[in-house]
Amino acid sequence: MQPHLIIRVHADLRLGLGHVARAMAVEEAWRAMGGTATIAASGDELARRVGSGLHPFTEAALPCEALDLGVASSAPLPKELLARGKVALLDLWDLDHKQIEDLRPLKVAVMEDDGDAHESADLLFQPFLEGVDFPDHPMKLLNGRKVRPFEGQHGNCRVLRGTRFAVMGGTALERRPKRQPLQPLAVHRLLVTFGGSDGAGLAQRSFKVLELLVLEDRWRGTCTILAPTGIQAKLFPGCSIHKSLPNLTELLPDYDALWCSAGVTMTEALCIGIPVAAWGQNERQHRILADLAQASACFDLGVGPEAGLDITTKALEQWLGPEGQDSRNEQSRDGRSLVDGLGASRIAQELWILATVAK
Repeated sequence: MQPHLIIRVHADLRLGLGHVARAMAVEEAWRAMGGTATIAASGDELARRVGSGLHPFTEAALPCEALDLGVASSAPLPKELLARGKVALLDLWDLDHKQIEDLRPLKVAVMEDDGDAHESADLLFQPFLEGVDFPDHPMKLLNGRKVRPFEGQHGNCRVLRGTRFAVMGGTALERRPKRQPLQPLAVHRLLVTFGGSDGAGLAQRSFKVLELLVLEDRWRGTCTILAPTGIQAKLFPGCSIHKSLPNLTELLPDYDALWCSAGVTMTEALCIGIPVAAWGQNERQHRILADLAQASACFDLGVGPEAGLDITTKALEQWLGPEGQDSRNEQSRDGRSLVDGLGASRIAQELWILATVAK
């Protein structure tokens, strides 16, 4: 009998649709292994759309069963679904012990947690919140078996850390160039996106920065800004505004650089080798970006809602221009080395083992 995976996600103005994108990528990898899955979604209108069985951005139907759980992130799963499941993956941002215990006797895995709730689970995937880069060796013995440095234990929960478990869809892997891309002397085409909802309002702030650079002749490139709620200003030369771009991942290689937040689009850009400047939408995202920047994988511009625009403008001017070429080359190289595009497959394999191997 095919093991059934339940992926529990939540999406709203604060979180955007990154959790949904991860769910669809993991489901695709799980289905390729022969399993069946249900994506159970709660949240705003886009999340409810997913719960009704539709892709969040197109009219296509999801390739798996879907369930609309309403608005609340704490909404329980129906008993009928729990009875069919073998393992559940929770990708909720905020989590408590009760949400995990309510899923028993299922095996339970958690995607990212900076509290202690995951200690009630069986498995935690921690691609960013405990660092991003862990070597394969040396191995050590833990509870009688060999483990690698990226694996640890929190209470009874096994923890898998680092960007080898960063999730993206297969399109990014298909767009990954075979050779290391070299960056142009200056960025000519810049893409700016802070998620499908941009709850932090960063698109408008980025517009002000780029407008100043262009009007003062400090940068001569063109920019495409994704602004779900639009931009309240007259466009400057070389700027185009879109509320969304279907098949965004396929378009990423058309741009020299990306300005974004710590979401799935950033992860995809790292995989493809596109240099990334990043604003965190909050302190938690900033912790992620700080670790990535320390590994030379991105240019960290701080917490976007709080960032001083004068400082951001000066920093971005240097990064976009000839002075930033060496940094962008390093970020392209080191980002690709951190994110190889196989995270969803690794997670699906670990979930399969969790679902089918008795302790």
